[in-house]
Amino acid sequence: MFKRRHQLVWYQKLREWVWPRAGWQRMGRYIAHRLQRMSDSPHRIAAGLACGTAISFTPFIGFHLLLALAMAFVLRANVLASAIGTLVGNPWTFPFIWVLIYRLGMALLGAESELPLSQQIDTGRLLTEPWEAIGPVLGAMIVGGLPIAFSVWFLTYWPAHSLISRYQARRARKLARSDRRKSGRGRRAGDK
Repeated sequence: MFKRRHQLVWYQKLREWVWPRAGWQRMGRYIAHRLQRMSDSPHRIAAGLACGTAISFTPFIGFHLLLALAMAFVLRANVLASAIGTLVGNPWTFPFIWVLIYRLGMALLGAESELPLSQQIDTGRLLTEPWEAIGPVLGAMIVGGLPIAFSVWFLTYWPAHSLISRYQARRARKLARSDRRKSGRGRRAGDK
């Protein structure tokens, strides 16, 4: 029923994924509506969204979705909301996130380096000894990512919980008014 009349080929699907034809603002509004209309408690939806957002601030690329789903499952949060929350980590935000968590990690470890992040990975040993080449940078990113992820969880949870609970209350009032109007019309029609 809701399928496209003309199916997209793979490169068109890729283009839509990278830059939606309808635009990012419309996609953002659609995701916000999907989150608000979920049939779950505001706590579970907000906690799920916070899980996905927090996991995006870790350096475990490729495992963000799995980690967010596992975290949501453990916290009894909404799993679908956690998957939506991982959209915070995307090709446009990852460079900023990585620099932020790396610099915080280096500061927490007390090991500031004058070299830029791109030059700190020993590319000569990358294929022969990948862990030794990436290990120091990845370690600093993990150390810096954990406190930021913890903070981001709370910074996401409270506003999301407030917005979702207000939206659900407003929607419940609207549906109740609609039901009262329908039941009033039904009685008048039955009286005749």
